[in-house]
Amino acid sequence: MAKGRRGRISSEAVVAQVDGGLAELEPDRERTGARTLLIDGAPQSHVDLDDPTCLDFAYQRRIGHVIDLAAPARQPLNVVHLGGGAFTLARYTAATRPRSTQQVVEIDARLVAFVREHLPLDPQARIRVRTTDARAGLAKVPDGWADLVIADVFSAARTPAHLTSAEFLDDVRRALSPTGWYVANLADGPPLAHLRGQIATAATRFEALALAADPVVFRGKRFGNAVLVAADRELPVAELTRRVASDPHPGRVEHGRALADFTGGASAVTDASAAASPAPPPSVFR
Repeated sequence: MAKGRRGRISSEAVVAQVDGGLAELEPDRERTGARTLLIDGAPQSHVDLDDPTCLDFAYQRRIGHVIDLAAPARQPLNVVHLGGGAFTLARYTAATRPRSTQQVVEIDARLVAFVREHLPLDPQARIRVRTTDARAGLAKVPDGWADLVIADVFSAARTPAHLTSAEFLDDVRRALSPTGWYVANLADGPPLAHLRGQIATAATRFEALALAADPVVFRGKRFGNAVLVAADRELPVAELTRRVASDPHPGRVEHGRALADFTGGASAVTDASAAASPAPPPSVFR
């Protein structure tokens, strides 16, 4: 089991005002080295410095499966993370794929400083953090550099509008290698108009799509996260489906005709029509 470098971390909750609100690192009662990052009371990330391969949040586990399947085991990858949080997925990649080169783009400089102080990154990990807007940071990634672009960006619990459009995906494709994958954490609830629009938008830019989510989210019964995977090559849908179904909170994977039908004729989103994702209802965080 891969081990992180804990440094000195507080056994008590620590708080700080950051650009995005009140940040708190709450100790995990079951794992000594683990902390949950909350912003204004909303859980954002979970990190275990003793074992960075531990992914506690369901959506992060699903993105972890994608990272595992993107290349043969332990092969280094070039990864762009849009949205930093507590750097959970960058830490996971560094632990499971040593010598990977990663760029994290996080607009909230005070959040970055807070996380670095209390949950320090392994100094041996090849992780560079840029404190700028996600789309501006993506624009600085060299053409064809990335094996993975992972988008997990939320401001006040909503994905900003300019990160939901076809033009944004054009820059994602520019940064990806020809065999690279785009992965996005999408959040929506009934009637799933935002989620359907995001799938329709990705379908205009990528040849292959798959979507992983809880069955109740697919049925539009409650607000939740869905992980979209997009590429211009065949995706390992069967293995992704098996892994997602065997998670502690089992999910479902849709692809092909079933996923196209799920969009229900939704239109692609452009910069001109883009809107931020819906805010979650207060009940989500109770």
